[in-house]
Amino acid sequence: MEWIASIDWTSVALWCVVIALQAIGVAGTIVPALPGIPMVFGGIWLAAWIGDYEQIGWVALVVCGILTVIGFAVDWVAQTLGAQKAGASKWGIYGSLVGTFAGLFMGIFGILFMPLIGAFVGEYLYQRDLKVARNVGWATWVGMMVGSAVKIAIAFTMIGIMLLSLWV
Repeated sequence: MEWIASIDWTSVALWCVVIALQAIGVAGTIVPALPGIPMVFGGIWLAAWIGDYEQIGWVALVVCGILTVIGFAVDWVAQTLGAQKAGASKWGIYGSLVGTFAGLFMGIFGILFMPLIGAFVGEYLYQRDLKVARNVGWATWVGMMVGSAVKIAIAFTMIGIMLLSLWV
């Protein structure tokens, strides 16, 4: 039982926070309300701090920081460019944002499909053209899915950099 007394419980608690930040961050790459990539970066920074920046050094942190900025850009650009490429008006884009927010309260269906429905409704209210509204809704949804896939890839790349730094 002496080994229990020798455990540094502060470090154990901090590593639990690192793992929680990583897990919530990965979930946040899909759930729009959670800042996924920044949470992953926060976990990596905390892991570096726990180890006095010896195993996870400044190079890994800078690379992960750059990936965090790219993740921010992807989040905003993918959905907006998808909508704009289909000829969305501001109404369609705002509808997508409203749909995204409303979808947070509707479970997985809402998270996946409410941005599409919101963009469709917003664009239809503006142009009264079902074909254009359908195209805007679809393009917005495709942009959101592509953006989510890229953000998931970025999150796992960042976690891989952290784990590789700890392992080497």
